[in-house]
Amino acid sequence: MSNLDRQATLSVCGGRGFVVAEPVRELLTPRRVRLGESTEVRRLLPNLGRRMIGAWAFVDHYGPDDIADEPGMQVPPHPHMGLQTVSWLHEGEVLHRDSLGSLSTVRPRELGLMTSGRAISHSEESPKGHARLLHGAQLWVALPEAHRNVEPHFQHHTDLPTATAPGLTATVILGELDGARSPGTAFTPIVGADLTLSAGAETRLPLDPDFEYAVLSMSGEAHVDGVPVLPGSMLYLGCGRTELPLRAGSDAGLMLLGGEPFAEEIVMWWNFIGRSGDEIAQARNDWEKGSRFGEVHGYDGARLPAPELPITPLKPRGRVR
Repeated sequence: MSNLDRQATLSVCGGRGFVVAEPVRELLTPRRVRLGESTEVRRLLPNLGRRMIGAWAFVDHYGPDDIADEPGMQVPPHPHMGLQTVSWLHEGEVLHRDSLGSLSTVRPRELGLMTSGRAISHSEESPKGHARLLHGAQLWVALPEAHRNVEPHFQHHTDLPTATAPGLTATVILGELDGARSPGTAFTPIVGADLTLSAGAETRLPLDPDFEYAVLSMSGEAHVDGVPVLPGSMLYLGCGRTELPLRAGSDAGLMLLGGEPFAEEIVMWWNFIGRSGDEIAQARNDWEKGSRFGEVHGYDGARLPAPELPITPLKPRGRVR
């Protein structure tokens, strides 16, 4: 999925100096962003108070939206570099096309994982004969220096491993949780898991104390470490935890995101992750000239033009905590 913000700003993210090294409960408020004609997303990352969680650098939550008489998701061809996109649905379908020739329909609880590496372009849309409801999350993972220029590729995994406890099913999207490992390719120590809780469930999820974590609420009524987390909001949890208490007041859906704190400082703008403003400017120029990122075939519409790149120089960020 693209960042369609026409006022996209350059931001510096990453670096271990900005990580909270102890358990905390920091509730992140989303920013609402229009995505096409009929989809509005709640953007949790990057956030004014929190830029990354491990290698997770971008989180949008959308829906559930009734798109029975709407076109649904319509994201024209656009470029990516230096990151992975993770498509995750609870309801609906998304048709993925990319400049490698991939054509795949991602459905609920299936992993659509695109590694942009040095350069790729893709489009995402609701199929013409789509389901009534659309509900999901789109996430980006920053690639470390050693792998950020790998050859681009797309993976679609329809059968993912699960970890279970009374009242809880955890589907492992990326990385490993409680002995279950996703088949998706990961380039840093990371975890992403979809948590389904039954009404009345009370359980504790095992965590890695070296990871920092956050929990995104997708649906229902759930308390995370005693904090009520409403759908469309995310609770940052810091590091140093060996387990996470969860309680559901109703059937609930959550996403656990975590990973080893990302040591490198990165520059993120629009749909690019790089290491300098000059690198970002070159990527924008390459997209506008029609080179490097390839061409997406089969999408009914024009590709997405890049917004203007701000000329304000990047400044070091202050510590979050």
